[in-house]
Amino acid sequence: MALALTELTVSHFRSHKLSRLSLDGRPVVIHGPNGAGKTNILEAASLFSPGRGLRRASAAEMTRRPEALGWKLSGVLDSLGQRSEIETWSESGAARQVRIDDKASSQIELGKLARIVWLVPSMDRLWIEGAEGRRRFLDRIALSFDPAHAEASLNYEKSMRERNRLLKEQVRDPHWYAALEGQMADTGFRIHATREAALDHLRAAQDQAETAFPSAELELVQTEGAMPTTASDLCDALAESRFRDLAAGRTLVGPHRSDLYGVFSAKGVPAKDCSTGEQKALLVSLILSNARALAGMVGAPPIVLLDEVAAHLDAARRGALYDEICALGAQAWMTGTGPELFAELGDRAQSLVVTEGRDGSVVTT
Repeated sequence: MALALTELTVSHFRSHKLSRLSLDGRPVVIHGPNGAGKTNILEAASLFSPGRGLRRASAAEMTRRPEALGWKLSGVLDSLGQRSEIETWSESGAARQVRIDDKASSQIELGKLARIVWLVPSMDRLWIEGAEGRRRFLDRIALSFDPAHAEASLNYEKSMRERNRLLKEQVRDPHWYAALEGQMADTGFRIHATREAALDHLRAAQDQAETAFPSAELELVQTEGAMPTTASDLCDALAESRFRDLAAGRTLVGPHRSDLYGVFSAKGVPAKDCSTGEQKALLVSLILSNARALAGMVGAPPIVLLDEVAAHLDAARRGALYDEICALGAQAWMTGTGPELFAELGDRAQSLVVTEGRDGSVVTT
């Protein structure tokens, strides 16, 4: 059973005034000059999953200028033998809404239908920048396995913001903290457990793979100390840390202090010390492992979005990547500046050309 977008209509979204795509389930190659609007198509596809999409942009930032009327995306999703008509839109910068088969739905429901993973150029510096980016990367993977991870993360952040407000105001009455810390402990431990489970899925998928891409040894670590092993322990740790947190003006214990540590397995070298090409190859390997694990879990590989995927990959690795995508049976959407970057795919992929017209992006076959 396949998971694929078979129709996509993009209206007043970024550089696209109106673009209609009809797709047949094969991988999708999108090529054209820089700035033509290729990545905007991938971003539109990413919004058929929960969250803010592959650019993490606000709804207002996605609207086409200068009209700024809002935007709308419509699509037909084939998922495990079920066909769903999905619409998601934002009016005048308001929070985006979702409708599935003409019924108002939540983003969590959307996540149960569409499993989408992606790799974009901003991730290329994942291993050498701050821990926040690595947490976000891991959370997207965790969300692909468990759509409820998004709700737990939102609830944790909300409770932590309230606790941080009390800390900044130097409130010392423990009664103000007790309920918030209980909520943080419950959701925080669930976040940690879901992240660890996601890493287990990735490790298993890497161990079972025969691939041209390197494997990574992955570990979830804390920037200070160790993560408590139960929700009750986390609640106690938050209470014990109040005086230290009051001095800092923020919460110093919890899953928001986690980091993803990676090692290039074959060389035993930390990912942050690898070459640019090796770091890119590790990222591609993790995305492929994520897709492979999801295929085993839900019965179909996810939709895979790969923006400028050919960057830092030589011809041999590009060919290996395309072979793996086709063997997996995934509908992968890939962008690049020219068709020569996808020559190894041949007729195994559907090709789209994006150019810049007088009234915005133009998509042709």
